[in-house]
Amino acid sequence: MNPSNVLVTIGRSVVAFIASLGGGIVILGNALAGVLSGNVRARNRITEQMAIVGYESLPIVLITTLFGGMVLGLHTARQFVNLGAGQYVGGVVAVSMARELAPTLTGIVVAARIGSAFAAELGAMKITNQVDALRSLAMDPIRYLVTPRLIASLIMLPILTMYANVTGILGGGLVASNAGVSPQLFINSASENMEVYDLAGGLLKTVVFGIIIAVTSCYIGLSTEGGAAGVGRSTTAAVVWSIVLLYASNFLMSWLLWAYR
Repeated sequence: MNPSNVLVTIGRSVVAFIASLGGGIVILGNALAGVLSGNVRARNRITEQMAIVGYESLPIVLITTLFGGMVLGLHTARQFVNLGAGQYVGGVVAVSMARELAPTLTGIVVAARIGSAFAAELGAMKITNQVDALRSLAMDPIRYLVTPRLIASLIMLPILTMYANVTGILGGGLVASNAGVSPQLFINSASENMEVYDLAGGLLKTVVFGIIIAVTSCYIGLSTEGGAAGVGRSTTAAVVWSIVLLYASNFLMSWLLWAYR
């Protein structure tokens, strides 16, 4: 391949990424402006979106974190019991769930389930000219469509994560008890080693994850072109980019919150 063609391809990709980043920031700013000004149109849509993001996602979040906690408890308990350090199993499981597994798994599940739904719904509205119809009625599509989804994500992801923490730790405790760690020892270890800062840090992550999922999915949905096939591409892109950005932000926040603590 011609080196100049490679440079052109890379340059176009960088420009497209910067343009997408700028578009996402504009949507986020407009949506937040609607929240801060108190001028949120169609407030009943917020409740509807909260039910979709939270209540309807709860079962799959609980199932995912339950098995995640069980796997973590399985490997941790076996290794620690063999080393004579079974009294630390509960603390390792609880801290790992609070800091990383619960918020990350919850974010991934919501990104896959809700991010795709946001992109598909807004993409369908875009190609059927419903977004233009809102503008013709003097309604801001961002504040009408994006703001309720953003608010719902900001509220419901921390709540989902709290349920995920409890479920994951219980799953880890059940498996650890079969490996020789008594429930009381597991609970004592968890309570002694897990701090409020660990829980708060994990919940703070989910606030950022909520912003990433809502803004990324809505931006890609509102940028849909090419008919029904374009909706499919937007749905896939929304999930992929939401998860990639989620992982990147998770590393950054973990480094800022705990690397030097």
